[in-house]
Amino acid sequence: MRKAIVIEDFVWEKYKKASFNSNQASSKALEVPKGYLAVYVGENMKRFVIPISYLNQTSFQELLSQAEEEFGYDHPMGGLTIPCSEETFLDLTSCFN
Repeated sequence: MRKAIVIEDFVWEKYKKASFNSNQASSKALEVPKGYLAVYVGENMKRFVIPISYLNQTSFQELLSQAEEEFGYDHPMGGLTIPCSEETFLDLTSCFN
């Protein structure tokens, strides 16, 4: 259960930082429907809006752990950055549906 709390804290910190940086981006760019979150993936930092239910998936939690190790909590991108290719991300998340 502790791991889930840490992941929630990680996502919340990223959300707060993205909200704080909202003055630098248009409000439409940051709009995310309730129950979803935005993540940035791959070399081009492609933005994906994913359901928060993905946070319960073990394989997604592993990606979040890798993101924490690679970027820490203070990443210059300002959003939640996932350290894998777009193709890998799409393959992984397609298994969740």
